[in-house]
Amino acid sequence: MFEQQYMAFFTATILEWKHLLKPDKYKDIILNSLRFLVENKRVKIHGFVLMPNHIHLLWKMEEPHKREDVQRDFLKYTAQQIKFDLIQYHPAVLEKFRVEAKDRQYQLWERNPLSVYCYSISVTEQKLDYIHNNPIQEKWQLAVLPEEYHYSSARFYYDNADEFGFLTHYRD
Repeated sequence: MFEQQYMAFFTATILEWKHLLKPDKYKDIILNSLRFLVENKRVKIHGFVLMPNHIHLLWKMEEPHKREDVQRDFLKYTAQQIKFDLIQYHPAVLEKFRVEAKDRQYQLWERNPLSVYCYSISVTEQKLDYIHNNPIQEKWQLAVLPEEYHYSSARFYYDNADEFGFLTHYRD
């Protein structure tokens, strides 16, 4: 199947670019969800970065899973888990995500996340460089070097360290 042949560069953004993912506990929800997807053989994760208001993934679907199903389930699950925490500990923050929609009271992720297939090694490497350099951009300044930012696959590629236990090298 086409979707299992190529990696996809996936970007999901928090509603209105709010910095909801700043607390590590919310980034950890995303990491745990990615780990679950890998352990359950839905995807292979080749690269990622978790930013304060968006995430980038380089992933590949595993047979027989479809990209749109995995994306939907991943975004729905992570939003629910974050929402549960907001209800309990930060109800005022949750109110900033209230929407007037027929199908939901709150919305954490923007609709229509970006997904672009990587048809060549050079495109894959360009996307991986983009992911790893995101935290060191002047507007973020989350680290001085890419491998110093914890919530990224940079250390996996720069130092051969897989502290997350779910990464697969893009050449494997």
